[in-house]
Amino acid sequence: MRPLKEMSLEILTKVKFVLVDIDDTLTLNGRVPAVAYSALERLRAGGITVIPITGRPAGWCDHIARMWPVDGIVGENGAFYFHYQTEQHKMIRRYWKSAIARQQDRARLSTLSDEIIAAVPGAKVSADQAYRETDLAIDFCEDVPPLPMDEVKKIAELFEQAGANAKISSIHVNGWFGEYDKLRMTRTLFQEMFNRDLETVKKYVIFVGDSPNDMPMFDYFQNSVGVANVVQFADQLSAKPAWITVQAGGFGFVELADTILMAS
Repeated sequence: MRPLKEMSLEILTKVKFVLVDIDDTLTLNGRVPAVAYSALERLRAGGITVIPITGRPAGWCDHIARMWPVDGIVGENGAFYFHYQTEQHKMIRRYWKSAIARQQDRARLSTLSDEIIAAVPGAKVSADQAYRETDLAIDFCEDVPPLPMDEVKKIAELFEQAGANAKISSIHVNGWFGEYDKLRMTRTLFQEMFNRDLETVKKYVIFVGDSPNDMPMFDYFQNSVGVANVVQFADQLSAKPAWITVQAGGFGFVELADTILMAS
């Protein structure tokens, strides 16, 4: 991972899209610093398309798509994208799976949640689970005392043993049934919202994240960026970001936004 300050003007002046994780990338200690929110606005004012790519739930994503200075959002680790058409007062909701399939998955995940909580003392179902439509989030440090990484990995293994996908974020282990992830839904969003093949425009994209559930994005985008706190997961990342900020969380995102805007 090279320092962000070494990113060339040739790369920076081509940036048209910024894709950004939320937890511990836009946030710091669980909150969005005012300067990070302002950075979203400044990027859009500078002609940059901004899209959060998050594991957070549909209920949160509806709010973010409507009220934040963003152009759309991918949520629940790729289960859907939402895009609010302001002038038409219309929300576009695009899911990977049908409503019937999502209902069936929720029933399976409900049973699985009881098994995981029983098997891993100290883990809890995430406080935001009530607002989720497609996945199960097990909290290992957001609203519970932090669990050892071995226990966190055990949660992921229990998901996988049940035939689910599992991704470890900085706060949750998310599990779901379905062959999608952040990158696959991002491809779909670019095709349907912008009529662009992601492969043909990825050199104009910067993705910024912080944890193992961002690995598909780190691996795909040659101009991926990790905020400084990504180093705590360095030994778990088979694909690392190309660049790294000096500062952590939302302040690292501001560092990236300033770097892009000063180059334009």
